[in-house]
Amino acid sequence: MASPRLETYCCPNRDAATQLVMDFQPQVFCGVCIGSASISLLLTILQLLPKKGQSPRKMPKASSSSTILLLISICDILGGLGMIFRSSVWLGFPGFIANISVVNGTDVWPSTFCVGSAMWIQLLYSAGFWWLFCYAVDSYLVVRRSAGLSTIVLYHMMTWGLAVMLCVEGIALLYYPSLSSCENGLEHAIPHYITTYAPLLLVLVVNPILFRRTVSAVASLLKGRQGIYTENERRLGTEIQMRFFKIMLVFVICWSSNVINETLLFYLEMQPDINEMPLKNIRSAALITWIIMGVLNPMQGFLFTLAFYGWTGWRVDLKWRKREIPWESMSSSTAGENAYPAPVNYQSNIHDSKKISTTDSQQTDEAISMLSEGNTSSDERLTRSSPIYQGW
Repeated sequence: MASPRLETYCCPNRDAATQLVMDFQPQVFCGVCIGSASISLLLTILQLLPKKGQSPRKMPKASSSSTILLLISICDILGGLGMIFRSSVWLGFPGFIANISVVNGTDVWPSTFCVGSAMWIQLLYSAGFWWLFCYAVDSYLVVRRSAGLSTIVLYHMMTWGLAVMLCVEGIALLYYPSLSSCENGLEHAIPHYITTYAPLLLVLVVNPILFRRTVSAVASLLKGRQGIYTENERRLGTEIQMRFFKIMLVFVICWSSNVINETLLFYLEMQPDINEMPLKNIRSAALITWIIMGVLNPMQGFLFTLAFYGWTGWRVDLKWRKREIPWESMSSSTAGENAYPAPVNYQSNIHDSKKISTTDSQQTDEAISMLSEGNTSSDERLTRSSPIYQGW
């Protein structure tokens, strides 16, 4: 699981709240993390592999949104691998991990492993949070026709730059001036927790607002495409709205336990003695949410693929074959099958105003198709309802 407590555990003089959760059934907890991460990893890869009899997604052009969705899955996969490796070492070499608690130990490898593995997990999941925020921004910009594939470079700079900067800054402040003196006061720990949870809280607060504005803009686009709001348009808008809802639902399910757990542990840290009887229920709640985090955090990767693409099936196609680029093959198809406007000289009697409206309709279809990528029924209904498809 991904928690700033993993980094604070690397401090020999760790606080009592961190000691409480890390000492609670460590073998069981590591086994839960390995099992959950392994299942999520296998199912995520299964979801992303091409399937037999599945045609390529009909996208009018390569979109930054589809690239972002793939990068989110990659971050989850790499983060899950980090969890499996870290937990496996903890289970297989308990004596090696026990050396972390030695304040003036000469062996630096246990602390190096502890810090390195914790930073790997934290960095990958933090990058996933930033990519999810970029997806919300990109979805809104696509509808406003202000985004394109070129913007992915800016997203890369923002995501990896902020993820690395916040992670390094938080770790540096936590371990300053050395591992032996970290956690000597909240001035070390609080900046670390802020830099860790800032992208998570950003997604929780800002993404629903951006998604809501995107859905409203989609409805306006659908209404203005043909001047009417048919049942097909209504269903398309509803499906895009449901897709955004599923994404946020998965995020809340997987990470709300982290916010609750951290709140409880901070409350315990503020108490003079966390072992007092009046705090028993709070300690129990903290331990329960700690185990829940070990189950739900790694499952984000698989659950996100369900929210993005739905269940893609079991039949994997491992045979390599050359595939036509969808937007090229569709542009060269016949007029009756084409989802794009023909060349300029296709119909010489079309007025300029009609050409402009057709271009606008095409751009609208492209924007909505990007948002509904992965939903074949939505793409097919969008194409059939388009005036371009109908041959006017």
